[in-house]
Amino acid sequence: MNIYARLPMAISHGEGAWLWDDQGKRYLDGFGGIAVTALGHAHPRIARAIAEQASQLLHTSNVFNIPLQQQAGEALCDIAEMDATIFCNSGAEANEAALKIARLHARTREIDNPKVIVMENSFHGRTLATLSATGSAKVHAGFAPLVDGFVRVPFNDIGAVKAAADAHPETVAILVEPIQGEGGICPPAPGYLAALREVCDANDWLLMFDEIQSGMGRTGKWFAHQHAGIKPDVMSVAKALGNGFPVGACLARGKAATLMQPGNHGTTYGGSPLACRVVLEVINTIRDDNLLERASDLGRLITNTLRQQLSGAPSFKEVRGQGLMIGVAFDTDPSPILHAAIAEGLLLVAAGQNTLRLLPAYTLSDEDALEIANRLARAVLRKTESQT
Repeated sequence: MNIYARLPMAISHGEGAWLWDDQGKRYLDGFGGIAVTALGHAHPRIARAIAEQASQLLHTSNVFNIPLQQQAGEALCDIAEMDATIFCNSGAEANEAALKIARLHARTREIDNPKVIVMENSFHGRTLATLSATGSAKVHAGFAPLVDGFVRVPFNDIGAVKAAADAHPETVAILVEPIQGEGGICPPAPGYLAALREVCDANDWLLMFDEIQSGMGRTGKWFAHQHAGIKPDVMSVAKALGNGFPVGACLARGKAATLMQPGNHGTTYGGSPLACRVVLEVINTIRDDNLLERASDLGRLITNTLRQQLSGAPSFKEVRGQGLMIGVAFDTDPSPILHAAIAEGLLLVAAGQNTLRLLPAYTLSDEDALEIANRLARAVLRKTESQT
């Protein structure tokens, strides 16, 4: 079906931060399959883990105990400081599980028509429930009636959240991205996430973080909310969790971790031996290679270089983000710049109305990081000069 507006190119292979098209042209990968290939392409440890596990056991189903699933769940809970995990196949499925946990929490409070507070300009997936939670009219278009039960407020506005609490006593949870990704790489205001934690505690709500794009080391910590020194009750993870292998997870803590019982949820493929072997290898590689600190350092290098080179450039507004979750914002549609970057041998992706995203691998060399910044700066300057 014609559901993608694809670029007129095909990728044949990749290595590290680089991709080659089927015509032999080489590109720097500036967005990692939309925050997925955090360890780069064809990483030897991931390739070896997949090959070894494929030769032993791919799938048994959750009818049986799966030791690798237990190990991966324990490793994931350890870095996330959570208590329990449900494995699935994608970020949207992880958010579906989070929303089901919120419904079960509502039942413990004898609330029949629960509400979940969500944010404007958010993105949580394309299933009917997660697109209903998403704050984008474009994503909603054509799919009415949407799933009921969501109260939408502006991101970074704690006053709006408190007003929603007063107006909707049937609220049971908040679902929020610690840094909005698809909405334009929008970081939280200082104290905002901590204030959300306080509101949830005061009202017996679940605080649910969507860390699908921002998690697994992208911002310089395992999860973006850890910069704020707080913990969620429920968290969704995917994308970089498998470095390209499709896997997601929904994690929970405290009472939220005990709400799901046998029969409440399930998945045929989720948590397979192959998927969990990859999860373990991703976690171990990030830890062994000190890639959390590396993501922070690389992010500063790229951000500072872009700010220096783009200062005073027509249409350029700002560079924002954290670690290697970087948004370059303009006051006009940046699509022409995206295509100019491709001509420079740099692959990017847009976000929101006026932002280009950089979501490269944590394994970049300093030289490749600088080259990403330089190529983007050349594309910006070349395109803006041609329009003046």
